[in-house]
Amino acid sequence: MSFSKVCGQRKLTGGEVLRDRQIWVGAVFQPSSENRKRIVLSAIENGFDTVVLDSRDSDFARLGRFRAIILKDGKFIEEGKTIGALLELKGKEDELKAKKLADRTGTVVISARNWKVIPLENLIVHFQGSGSKLLMLARTAEEAKLFFETMERGADGVLFVPQKIEELAKLRKIVLERSPRLELKEGKITSLRQLGLGDRVCIDTCSMLSIGEGMLIGNQSSCLFFIHSETLESEYAASRPFRVNAGPVHAYILMPDGSTKYLSELIGGDECLVVGCNGQTRRVVVGRTKVERRPLLLIEAEVEGEKYSTIVQNAETIRVCSKGDVVSVSKLKIGDMILLKPERGGRHFGMYVKESIREK
Repeated sequence: MSFSKVCGQRKLTGGEVLRDRQIWVGAVFQPSSENRKRIVLSAIENGFDTVVLDSRDSDFARLGRFRAIILKDGKFIEEGKTIGALLELKGKEDELKAKKLADRTGTVVISARNWKVIPLENLIVHFQGSGSKLLMLARTAEEAKLFFETMERGADGVLFVPQKIEELAKLRKIVLERSPRLELKEGKITSLRQLGLGDRVCIDTCSMLSIGEGMLIGNQSSCLFFIHSETLESEYAASRPFRVNAGPVHAYILMPDGSTKYLSELIGGDECLVVGCNGQTRRVVVGRTKVERRPLLLIEAEVEGEKYSTIVQNAETIRVCSKGDVVSVSKLKIGDMILLKPERGGRHFGMYVKESIREK
């Protein structure tokens, strides 16, 4: 199946949250308790994990498992501790109040009815290097998007108090579409070698994966190979559209925060990164991992003058992307081009470091 067909089936989207942004859903400033309750339930249904509650509604925490923050007298309180403040900007003189708050408050949420009076750009500059997080009160998904994109850096997040309950689903869609896109390249296969038995890991996720999606796995953290999900049926096995048969226990996997983990470290409840053949990413939750003893195959490929490798189960159901197709590893040949992601530098405890680390 070709890349154009694979990636054209549906738009491959991103994860459940922005990597470097906070989203607090505000069940506040509503005319009734019932309206506030509806916002809490909709926030949970749309996958948002932080909800700001009115001080009268602390019992709403029983509606689901989420991070509950109480808004009382302009202060944000979590587990009895003040973690932030709400400031309403009415005029130019309030800009100085915001600047002072940036020096002494962990999180400042700004509400303003007229952004022509106090440009958001000014506030972003004031908060840079302050140690405080700048969140903006937004009432529509488009307004939240604007706050994320202003001056490229944008605000650190939003307190989202939906004008209409439907805005929560719209915000979730925007969040999904903003997931980072990775640059994938092609490498030429230089070696294919059958190995003995080894312990390999299947990652079963809590999400349905699509044709064209997989994970980035490798022997070296400096280059990870695109391993396709088990979304295609074969002559010998039914599809498992929630699974990636990733590789042996020692192999690296790229995580949502840019770090790597050993496959043997993944457990149920962890988040991992799903990558599309077009580089689009999204986060999924690991349901379980399965470690079984299976025959292995080493794949070595050259890219940008360097050789890298990964090891997979030697089976017809394991697939990679080659020459624009999703191809079983049993059909690969020397000289074939496969999709991978070269990295710069090395890793120490899974984190990127600027030093010379060579792995073979």
